[in-house]
Amino acid sequence: MTSRFLKQELFIGKEGQRNIQNSHAVILGAGALGTAVSEMLVRAGIGKLTIIDRDYVEQSNLQRQQLYTEEDAEKKLPKAIAAEKRLKEISSYTVIEPIVEDINFHTVENFIRGASILMDGTDNFETRLVINDAAIKHQIPFLFGACVGSYGLSYPVIGENTPCLHCLIEQLPSQQITCDTAGVISPIVQWVAAMQVSQAMQILSDETIIPVLRSFDIWKMEYVEMNVAKLRNDNCPTCGKEANFPYLSSQNQTKAAVLCGRDAVHIRPPLPKELDLYELSQQWKSLAINIIANPYLLSFHYGDYRVILFKDGRAIIHGTSEVSVAKSIYTKLIG
Repeated sequence: MTSRFLKQELFIGKEGQRNIQNSHAVILGAGALGTAVSEMLVRAGIGKLTIIDRDYVEQSNLQRQQLYTEEDAEKKLPKAIAAEKRLKEISSYTVIEPIVEDINFHTVENFIRGASILMDGTDNFETRLVINDAAIKHQIPFLFGACVGSYGLSYPVIGENTPCLHCLIEQLPSQQITCDTAGVISPIVQWVAAMQVSQAMQILSDETIIPVLRSFDIWKMEYVEMNVAKLRNDNCPTCGKEANFPYLSSQNQTKAAVLCGRDAVHIRPPLPKELDLYELSQQWKSLAINIIANPYLLSFHYGDYRVILFKDGRAIIHGTSEVSVAKSIYTKLIG
């Protein structure tokens, strides 16, 4: 032990610090939350950090994704690689493993093998449910976090007869608002990341964690806590008595199909949605152009693409035959 971690050790104790240094954290997503969480854990002395992200750095990321620079954006460096570069400059104590891949039901179990703790840095709820299934299946604590606008959420998925994320679906706000459609300010990112990392440190230090769902709006200075221990569902397909981990199956994933001869991709969510098309058309006025709405669908242009969005959540993305591109656009718009 060096003086580098002395102030932290005075608070959590020598054994707590030793536990952190012997732990392996997996960061799932290297956007705003993922970068903030990564830096805090590396500065705390985490022994190994695996960072997984499929995307690359863009100028619009720099407002809130704290590990990246203008040079990273100019070079379009993969986020995991750019994060590794910066984190190595911060500390030589942590082994950094960058992975430039998509997080999905095919890959997630390999990514988390041997992890002490999982940290949520993803940008859509479907991927979080995939991670939630894998976390419960492999009995690894998962620190959920989300933010949009000035609003944030955090919740520790810790197993041990406490609710998982699947149990709480009805308690969580609508997923129809994303950072790309509603924006986000960096202070809420720091707040959510701080909640995630403080609980991660408690878990790694063998402290007892109570399953509390926390929501906060840093602009309005509002804060709410909900003890959700009693919301555990014995029939939950993820953590119930007959768990079958549905999101680790292809059946419960967003489906995408290239439309032959049309330079377009059809997207179908795993479960039908009930979208408020009028509300979305109002939200997207500054984001999309040529918006046409009727009771059944929205048609609009988003960047170089024409999007047809149906009330049940299906979409046709015109202007690409790349499934990954179409899914990325869909996630940015719908979450």
